Amino acid sequence: MNKEEKIIIVGAGLCGSLLALRLAQHGYQIELIEKRPDLRKASISAGRSINLAFSDRGMKGISLVGLAEKVTELCIPMHGRMLHDQEGNTQLSKYSGRKGEYINSISRSGLNALLLDEVEKHKNVNMHFNYTCTEVDVENAKATFVNNESNETVKFEGDFLIGTDGAGSVVRKSLMNNKDLLFSFSQNFLTHGYKELSFPPLENGDYATEKGALHIWPRGENMVIALPNLDGSFTVTLFLAYEGGKYNFNNLTNPEIVDEYFREVYPDAYALMPDLKTEFFENPTAPLGTVKCLPWNFKKTLIMGDAAHAIVPFYGQGMNASFEDVYVFDQILNEEDFNLEKTFHRFAKERKIDGDAIADLALDNFHEMKAHTAQEVFLAKRKLELALEENFPDEYYSKYSLVTFKEDIPYSEAIQQGRAQDLVIQEMIVKGLLPDELSLREKLERINKATQKVMNNELILNL
Repeated sequence: MNKEEKIIIVGAGLCGSLLALRLAQHGYQIELIEKRPDLRKASISAGRSINLAFSDRGMKGISLVGLAEKVTELCIPMHGRMLHDQEGNTQLSKYSGRKGEYINSISRSGLNALLLDEVEKHKNVNMHFNYTCTEVDVENAKATFVNNESNETVKFEGDFLIGTDGAGSVVRKSLMNNKDLLFSFSQNFLTHGYKELSFPPLENGDYATEKGALHIWPRGENMVIALPNLDGSFTVTLFLAYEGGKYNFNNLTNPEIVDEYFREVYPDAYALMPDLKTEFFENPTAPLGTVKCLPWNFKKTLIMGDAAHAIVPFYGQGMNASFEDVYVFDQILNEEDFNLEKTFHRFAKERKIDGDAIADLALDNFHEMKAHTAQEVFLAKRKLELALEENFPDEYYSKYSLVTFKEDIPYSEAIQQGRAQDLVIQEMIVKGLLPDELSLREKLERINKATQKVMNNELILNL
């Protein structure tokens, strides 16, 4: 164990900042290097998610560094999905039947700024902003950067290097380009992109719609969602196909057709968007992709967070998964008596399966949110699941609850159990195998029995 080791962390976003803080608390020498300006001094760019869904797995990482109370002050609780139909009718679908379980809307920049403030308190950390990483020597923990202001080339050398530099990771590309490493990589994009819009506060400063929910306008292939901000506004995101259908990103080319689209498809949201046409054309349209790769480490270098497992945002787990990365890394670091080389190898091997699982879960939830939330069988399933969670809080967790609130089980277990339960319940509802005359206990037993068979890969021809 040698805590005098210097660790270079490339990327000072949410994952990198939390990781730097935890390693600084352990006493390591840290060089934290970020491509963008210091967000505490420069405003975040338009079109990048300004708020995120924060839940229990993320809180594990935050509690690890002693910031739970400060972070909670930045949170707005959201107790369920507020579903909006095309006539403007709403229905709240709670996230959990158990008391006290909800997710939070939190400011990306506010949370990142808090973490950077805490990192800065440690004398064993040097922070560098406006430095773009151009090359990494993954075998020797050396990296080359260009100062964005002076154009000067600067080299950093450490004992170990960790890439937390996001979906477009230069550290990952350096692993891929290493001739001694058989590196597997895939990047798959959805046929949809996204664009950020907003609901401003009302004139009196109140929220334009219910603040205690994540709002969804599911429209089959496309949807709009909205999350509340502390200033009374909502961040609104349009998820829309690039082509196909009556409206898509490729044909929404002028203010008139944008106005027509929202008035026709999202009328109650449209009424809350006075700046729609300006924001639509000023804010960028961004792609939605999933990154999977293997291995996550080689000799002196490791990647984590989006650099290792970028996912689409439909489970609200991107940040939470990255924070859980830090938590898991810290656990292994302690178990390996602060041997970084062993920790890198174990973390990369053991965490990979959960990175893949949450990527697949996020795609599941994409289809659920844009279409299934409006279907009768889904609504019936959710009603039953909420009743089961309320009456048997220790015996039943829906797939959503397994992922979001059951932070003590890995994503890889949550996906296996959750998918099996979803299949069983929906099939039973469709086939009338959960009639009203059955008690909730009898329904639970019937569901659990069939779920176990599915998880054991038994062929079930007739539930």
